[in-house]
Amino acid sequence: MKKNITPKLDRITLKQFRAYTAYVRAGTIKGAANILHISPPAVSQQLSLLQDNVGTSMVVKRPDGVQPSDFGQEILLAASRIENVLEMCQTSLQKLGDRTSGRVSLGIFNSANYFAPRLIAEFKKSHPNVDVRIRIGNRESVFKAFRNYEFDFLVVGRPPEDMDMESVVIGDHPHIIIGPPDHPLINQKKLGFKEFSDETFLVREEGSGTRLVMLKLFEEAGINPGPGMEVGNNESIKQAVMAGLGIALISAHTVADELKDGRLKEFDIEGLPVIRKWLVVRHKNIDLAPAAEALFNFFIESGVDFLPKYRQE
Repeated sequence: MKKNITPKLDRITLKQFRAYTAYVRAGTIKGAANILHISPPAVSQQLSLLQDNVGTSMVVKRPDGVQPSDFGQEILLAASRIENVLEMCQTSLQKLGDRTSGRVSLGIFNSANYFAPRLIAEFKKSHPNVDVRIRIGNRESVFKAFRNYEFDFLVVGRPPEDMDMESVVIGDHPHIIIGPPDHPLINQKKLGFKEFSDETFLVREEGSGTRLVMLKLFEEAGINPGPGMEVGNNESIKQAVMAGLGIALISAHTVADELKDGRLKEFDIEGLPVIRKWLVVRHKNIDLAPAAEALFNFFIESGVDFLPKYRQE
C-alpha cells in the first residue's frame, strides 16, 4: 500500500530548492556547500527542512553519488522553473526583455567542440553582455546533467529517448573511418566492410555516441574486428591513428584539418559516410530565458554555416 504524502509546499524556500539542486549535482554535502559558498552544516539543515516539507526521501544513494527519486525529480523540475522565472524577471527588469544580456548554460557533445565555440563567438559579437557557459562531455555525462536541469539546452548528435523535449536539426553530421596515410587499403576504392574484419579499431569509451554508431555499423555489416585501445576523446583517437595503433570510426567534423593537410586519410568504403544529424535540444516543459532563446535560435538559423567542411567541394 502506497504511503499518503501531503507536501507542505508553502514552507519550501528558495534556499531549500538550491541546496537540493546543488546536492544532486555535486553528489556530496561538501560539494554542494562549495557550489553554494556556504558551510556543509547549512546545506544539511536546508536538506533536512526540505525533506520534512516534502514528506519523503528525495534521493537514492549510489557509490558514485546520489540520484534523485521520483519525488526528487519533481523538486528539480520545480527548482529549474523557479530559477528560470527569476532570471527572466531580472532580465525583464533590467532590459525590459532585451535579449542582449543574461546567462546561458549549454551542454555539448565532444564532437560539437569543433564548431560550437566558433558559433558562440559569432553570437557574442552581437550579444556581448550574454554570459555563455558550456560544458563538454560524452553522451552519458551530458544527458545525465540535462536530466537534472543543469543546462538550458544541448548541442548533440542524438537526443535522449526517455525525456519530454523539443529537438531541431542544425545540419548533417557525417561519420567516416580514418587511417594513417601509409595504410595498405587507404587508397583503394569502394572497399567492403569484410576487408576490415582483421583490422584493429580504436574505440571511444562506454557512453560515447560514436561508439554506439560503430557497434551498430559492425553488427549490420556482420563483422567483429579485433578490440583496440579504448580512448577517451577525439584528439587522442586522432593521435593514436597517426601513430599506427589502429584505425577508427570518427565524426568527420573532428578530423577536417587533419584530412586537409594529409596527416590522416579517409577510407573509401561502400555505405559510408554514416550521416547523422546535429541537433539542438531543450526541455519542452520549461520556457527559456530571453538570452537562452536567442542563442538557441541562432544555432538553428546559422549552425550549418559553422559545420567544418571535411571534403573539398
